[in-house]
Amino acid sequence: MALPLRGSPARWARVWRSRLAGARGLAAASYQYDLLVLGGGSGGLACAKEAAKFGKKVAVLDYVDPSPKGTKWGLGGTCVNVGCIPKKLMHQAALFGGAIKDARHYGWNIPQPVHHDWSKMAQAVQNYVKSLNWGHRLQLHDKKVKYFNLKGSFVDGHTVRGLTKSGKESKITAANILLATGGRPQYPENVPGAVEYGITSDDVFWLKEPPGKTLVVGASYVSLECAGFLTGLGIDATAMVRSIPLRGFDQQMATLVTDYMKSHGTRFLWKCTPTKVEKVEKGRLRVTWKNLESGKKEDGTFDTVMWAVGRAPETTSLNLEKVGVKLNTQSGKIIVDSLEATSVPHIYAVGDITEGRPELTPTAIAAGKLLAQRLFNKSTEKMEYDNVATTVFTPLEYSCVGLSEEEALEKYGKDHIEVYHAYYKPLEFTVTDRDASQCYIKMVCLRAGEQPILGLHFIGPNAGEVIQGFTLGIKCGATYSQLLKTVGIHPTTAEEVIKLHITKRSGLDATVTGC
Repeated sequence: MALPLRGSPARWARVWRSRLAGARGLAAASYQYDLLVLGGGSGGLACAKEAAKFGKKVAVLDYVDPSPKGTKWGLGGTCVNVGCIPKKLMHQAALFGGAIKDARHYGWNIPQPVHHDWSKMAQAVQNYVKSLNWGHRLQLHDKKVKYFNLKGSFVDGHTVRGLTKSGKESKITAANILLATGGRPQYPENVPGAVEYGITSDDVFWLKEPPGKTLVVGASYVSLECAGFLTGLGIDATAMVRSIPLRGFDQQMATLVTDYMKSHGTRFLWKCTPTKVEKVEKGRLRVTWKNLESGKKEDGTFDTVMWAVGRAPETTSLNLEKVGVKLNTQSGKIIVDSLEATSVPHIYAVGDITEGRPELTPTAIAAGKLLAQRLFNKSTEKMEYDNVATTVFTPLEYSCVGLSEEEALEKYGKDHIEVYHAYYKPLEFTVTDRDASQCYIKMVCLRAGEQPILGLHFIGPNAGEVIQGFTLGIKCGATYSQLLKTVGIHPTTAEEVIKLHITKRSGLDATVTGC
């Protein structure tokens, strides 16, 4: 729902330059700052630091409301504190468990049984996160960006009220304001005990003790990643799925991801939705749910219930209605145009609070930097949101870029796309005789001409590292014909991509049998 740009590109460029010139003049005349950023996550910090490079007066407001369980963290936003960073580190800890099992096949004599120390892992992860918090503060100081640990809300279009934890108020004015407050996990509605007894991803990475038998409710990447690393760490984990896993991703790939998880110990409750959580003997939690297929009520007992049922943008406390910033009333997200501008000319937004944008750290960072360059360095370059790659860090990783098969079929039709695919076995799996049934690659192309690549999907070890390089090619318009001329690096899993030659249309066995 981006705001339309009326007129020719030349016209909107003139309007944009005029808008910027006026903002710069007002900043010099009236306001404390050229740019005020609300939100200390990746997008906001990137924009603030980039703006400071051009000699502008910049300030950042960041305040974290504790989760219902009381978890709070420092500067850096979701990714640093309760997202990408601690998630990847705990995922790595779980992979080490599998590597220890594999090592015996390679001659390593490792005494059994092997036990994992959650507290030691958690302390190491949390110490690293705190070092990143401190690093961000130092970077702002070095770049002469003023940091306020305040919760901000609008007083008027150029004035923000900042509140301290104790309620002390101050007012800050700026010519340009960037909203980058991100999102927070949601709790389910109408489930008694959900908030009182449950936790979310805001809490799981800061637990000092292992969560014990855990029910993770939801089928998003957050849910599956957490259930996956918990299982890998030797914890009894169950994922409750109401409808489909990894909504928005290619569903064939999503099924392979969950199949692998099931075969490696994660339990699944399919087509179920929770109705009540209550505390029972010894502090344990009884969860009651409805089986949507049978219609029957069922229940189970767990030590921890983690909700991963979606995220909500942090917009409700900003007082946006006061200044006329328009929202999507259903999602609560801010509507922006292709220049990250809101309905108010000098107020901008990037990251997870914006409507129609990928909820990904690198996109927020890139959008924030480009915004600062447009505002203060005469740039007209816009953020490109097409062909942004992402990775789901489940036990067997899934990475993708471009269109899913479903999206390609809907956009171009069955007769106009070609899908190349392969089931392969990583060399690392051979000596240990690990099951590779879910190691799979799919490339979606247009059938015509040189067959431009529309999407690439990869399940296997180090999936993100594999897809990152191919993303550049796809971004530059790579074709299947060019792929065939590419020489692979042997022996790697990435080379399996450039060897794709079996089409789904052919009906032939897509299992890789040799070099």
